[in-house]
Amino acid sequence: MEKLRIDKWLWVSRFYKTRSLAADEVDKGRVSVNGTTVKPAKELKIGDAIEIQIGAVSRRVIVAGLSDKRGSAPVAAQLFNETAESQAKRIAAAEQRRLAPEPALSLAQGRPTKRDRRTLEKAKGWQAPE
Repeated sequence: MEKLRIDKWLWVSRFYKTRSLAADEVDKGRVSVNGTTVKPAKELKIGDAIEIQIGAVSRRVIVAGLSDKRGSAPVAAQLFNETAESQAKRIAAAEQRRLAPEPALSLAQGRPTKRDRRTLEKAKGWQAPE
């Protein structure tokens, strides 16, 4: 096999759960091959450089193999080589997410807890019926 559609390759190499998700991401311009945005029918060959934007993480991989059958994760990992700078950025982003404070802790207001509600009721002088 010399060439394979990019949407199928992204699915086979386990970057996306389904082929249709891969095709949608390519259509949205979140995947580029050799520095240019492409369509899902673009044919890849070994040695192509792919830039993939998944959420906040951007990965740059080099196509090392082609397969038309989706296999296990270890087999899929042999289909590409991630560049060293891409790995460093991905690991740094993961570490930053791990060390980031919990978003819910920054909320000053919101729905009161049961304890807060009872304190408010006591302050207003209101008694719950028995």
